[in-house]
Amino acid sequence: MSKSIRVDGLSKTFESGADELVVFENVSFDVDPGEFVVVLGPSGCGKTTLLKTIARTVDQTAGTIELDGTGVSGDGSRPHPDVSMVFQDFVLLPWKSVLENVSTGLKVQGDVEKGKRDEIAREWLDRVGLEGFGDCYPKELSGGMQQRVGLARALAVDPDILLMDEPFGSLDAQTKDRLQTELLKLWHDDRKTVVFVTHDIDEAIYMADTILVLSEKPATIIDRIDVDFERPRWNRRLDVESSDRFQEIKARLRSDLGLEEI
Repeated sequence: MSKSIRVDGLSKTFESGADELVVFENVSFDVDPGEFVVVLGPSGCGKTTLLKTIARTVDQTAGTIELDGTGVSGDGSRPHPDVSMVFQDFVLLPWKSVLENVSTGLKVQGDVEKGKRDEIAREWLDRVGLEGFGDCYPKELSGGMQQRVGLARALAVDPDILLMDEPFGSLDAQTKDRLQTELLKLWHDDRKTVVFVTHDIDEAIYMADTILVLSEKPATIIDRIDVDFERPRWNRRLDVESSDRFQEIKARLRSDLGLEEI
């Protein structure tokens, strides 16, 4: 199942004594069920804070968030139960096996017995290409494999919404390309609602149905682009990325980000 997201007039300010830092202000957008939305913006503009606010691990200063038309709130202790997050840092528990890491979210849910948790975790390890690695520990895996574990852990709880914070940003170019395509294949099968943060323009165009562009801090949405390439795209990636339309979108995004003269 997938859910819609509505963000309306969202603002976030951090206060420290007499000082205030306005991270983003008056941010509004809609995400349809099963849509893949990419949030693009310069480093440090508040993209991560925006995701955490949607996940309910950070409270907004103003504005509202609705999932399938229902307002959501949280105490900041854990993400909303309909939401899973994948981070740039792998955030794996080093003392637990790969299988145990993937089943962690299911254990937190509290209503899945251990045998079933392990079964679900193994199924997701198979789906992300890590069959046979369940008994390994994170330190024994490459960065790309660790990120696959993080993705499997997020999806094992069957979330309605997947929030991804530059999940491939720390990987080498070849591994990044492979995982982009693997993620799109998983998304194509399950059609979760995805909000994916990046500052990589090419990645944004390849992955997205819709791109939202944030300005520098205090961030606002300065552009919205519908990416109209047919799906699936992975079987013709070179054609997509070399097309005139791809280059047109890329030029527009570079202009949005003030990169047209660089």
